[in-house]
Amino acid sequence: MQTLKGVRHLMTSATMKQTVSEFNMPVPWGEIRGKVWGPDHGRPILCLHGWADNCGTFNTLIPLLPKEWKYVAVDMAGHGLSSHRPPGVFYSFPAYVADIRRVIGALQWKRFSIIGHSMGGNVAGMFSALYPEMVESVVLLDSYGFLPTDAKELHTVIRQGFEGMLEFEKKKDEKKEKVYTYENALMRLLAANPSLSEQSAHILLERGLAQVEGGVVFTRDFRINLKNVVRVSLEQSLELQSRIQARVLVVLAEEGFEKMFSEPQQKTFTSTLLQGYKDQRGMVVNVPGDHHVHLNTPETVAQIVTDFLQEEAPSHSTAEDTQAAKL
Repeated sequence: MQTLKGVRHLMTSATMKQTVSEFNMPVPWGEIRGKVWGPDHGRPILCLHGWADNCGTFNTLIPLLPKEWKYVAVDMAGHGLSSHRPPGVFYSFPAYVADIRRVIGALQWKRFSIIGHSMGGNVAGMFSALYPEMVESVVLLDSYGFLPTDAKELHTVIRQGFEGMLEFEKKKDEKKEKVYTYENALMRLLAANPSLSEQSAHILLERGLAQVEGGVVFTRDFRINLKNVVRVSLEQSLELQSRIQARVLVVLAEEGFEKMFSEPQQKTFTSTLLQGYKDQRGMVVNVPGDHHVHLNTPETVAQIVTDFLQEEAPSHSTAEDTQAAKL
């Protein structure tokens, strides 16, 4: 299989219609891992998972999407099989955007589409605003593309993030990593994520656990639980949103964020963002299901996503574009 400098693909399984391989890319602090579906020459689609999940979140959806397209789903830093950030470093949306820019550079993609779930949708929104010329279309799965913070709350949440990191570092050497049986790890994941079906939890644990002596440990970095110290206000979010050139599809689960963000101020933020997409030729669709509807019941969203992306598919491609889509 053809490889790029800095990118390694390991074939794990294949069928007559669609191949699945492992993605492995070195970065200064370790590696970014992920999965690849589809042919080298296929239309490039980047898939970004939600907070505390991993690229396995797309395991059930991608097989229902067009098989002639190429999907690269990454484990974002501190998640799944990807390396944790170095000691003392915070996790933030801009840092994830920078990671994705590294991935796209290594893949040599000039233009591509993004499917982002939850936090992955927020990364997609910011990336599409900063690099509008690179993104053809964006699908936000139970995500608004941005997560505004009330300006009056900025000082509180940023301070909490700093204090949380200092407390984590102080106790890190004292606390031993907790080892679970697989069954207990499954129970913990389901308890923390009531929107997951048991089958979906098993899928996420494929990349979410590592075998150690005496059992398993979670692979994700505990620091992802700390308060995000890089925040944007609604005004900043709208300014970034206005710079997105790609057409955007927002798929909202009826029992997901729409229900979770129910306070008046939260509703103001979300409704303003949704109107912004509509004003820029975007689409907003509500579907039955919970926050992980794309993983639990992918058939609920697969056709909606396919129709939108096919409508947005480029009518022609140059030799340069075709080569850029290849690995």
